Amino acid sequence: MANWLPGEVVANKHWTNTLYSLRVKVANYPSFTPGQFTRIALDLEGERVARPYSLVNAPHEDVLEFYSITLDEGLLSPKLHGLQTGERLYVSDLISGFLVLDEVPREHTQLWLMATGTGLGPFLSILKTEEPWHRFDRLVLVHAVRHAEELTYRATIDQLLAQHAKLQYIPFVSRQETNFALVGRIPAALRDGRLEERAQLSMHPANTHLMLCGNPAMLKDVQAVMAERGFKRNRRRDPGQITTENYW
Repeated sequence: MANWLPGEVVANKHWTNTLYSLRVKVANYPSFTPGQFTRIALDLEGERVARPYSLVNAPHEDVLEFYSITLDEGLLSPKLHGLQTGERLYVSDLISGFLVLDEVPREHTQLWLMATGTGLGPFLSILKTEEPWHRFDRLVLVHAVRHAEELTYRATIDQLLAQHAKLQYIPFVSRQETNFALVGRIPAALRDGRLEERAQLSMHPANTHLMLCGNPAMLKDVQAVMAERGFKRNRRRDPGQITTENYW
């Protein structure tokens, strides 16, 4: 059974009017596998309201980090968005999820991490550890947003790019013209070849693994496109080439 551990906000970075990252100090928080998620909660009007959030920090980092978007109709996210340094919340000690490298077949040497919006978070947790750089020959981080200002964590990504020649970063912006990002949605760029052309890297079921996190429509559409090319959902009893996490 999960326990609720008290946490203290040490920072609340507002990337845009709606996107924010909470950094939370929790004493003796248990270890976890990069890519997993937990639940955070506040007591609101006599009720403990909780939602799942991926961990952005790596296990060796002693401050927990959560990347989220505030929703006008949400009970919890607007309150979390407004938290100030020193305020308290609760974090569950039950950590879950299969969006982890342990689930990726060992023969896959090429890893594509495809995120929309705040789905970027768990991939940063993975990339801040040593395992991906030992296991894979090539890694591509794909982040799709509506507007360029939503391409967050650029300092972290730039640091990873400087440290690891194996890594590529490919942004998508769907509602704004830029001189650096691909236009449109990830599934369309997979179907017409623009994504692989940008990466100068081809995907093959024998050696390529896709990890997907974000908008459920993106997950569904990418799997449909890649199924036409021989890719299938990765399951423990039936290994494949696409690993997803569904907690929305």
